Amino acid sequence: MTTVRLPLFPLNSVLFPGLVLPLSVFEERYRAMMRELLKTSEDEPRRFAVVAIRDGHEVAPSAPGLPDPTALPERGAAAGFGPDPAKAFHKVGCVADAATIRERPDGTFEVLATGTTRVRLLSVDASGPFLTAELEPLAEESGDEAGALAEGVLRAFRQYQKRLAGARERSLATGADLPDEPGVVSYLVAAAMVLDTPTKQRLLQAPDTASRLRDELKLLRAETAIIRTLPSLPALELTRGPTSLN
Repeated sequence: MTTVRLPLFPLNSVLFPGLVLPLSVFEERYRAMMRELLKTSEDEPRRFAVVAIRDGHEVAPSAPGLPDPTALPERGAAAGFGPDPAKAFHKVGCVADAATIRERPDGTFEVLATGTTRVRLLSVDASGPFLTAELEPLAEESGDEAGALAEGVLRAFRQYQKRLAGARERSLATGADLPDEPGVVSYLVAAAMVLDTPTKQRLLQAPDTASRLRDELKLLRAETAIIRTLPSLPALELTRGPTSLN
């Protein structure tokens, strides 16, 4: 089994291959990670792995607070993730390639990365200034009838877009902007749908493209039917996880 060791960046959301990930990095452990990545030549990929946090948020405080106002927040690579950080994360994540890492004058970073390949989390090392992980790359199998399923998902997604745009009173991308390669379709739709983190995680770790597309087709039909019956969606953003404090 071929494995790779990479810096680990836990988030409150799921990253899919091919999707762009903008990050504002201000917590020290992740600033240390970015400083380390900057040591890599610009000709080489600056890679780190993104995994979703199981509980949807870190349990570490971000500042002193109740009940003891003098208490200091937990610090260190594994702060907030318990004695066994691996248990705090979903087991399938995505490698991110940082095309841009820009340090601000205050020492924080602006990062623009793109998801590349899925990986399985095997172990987590918290001995350094930031988390690293041993990871197993996951191949993307097509599965049966992926092409036909992708066509059906695209049709359903266009209807979903129209309903969602009406509910939110704004336009979304048109069908002309959508790809037709089954694997790309499956990841794009998974990222674009308004779903909670566990559901997105389920789509990420689907055994093959066809299975992911089948699941998406059911979700799209169900979500479109729900939106059709509602005059508005004032609490739409409640289905999304909170912003990561990284």
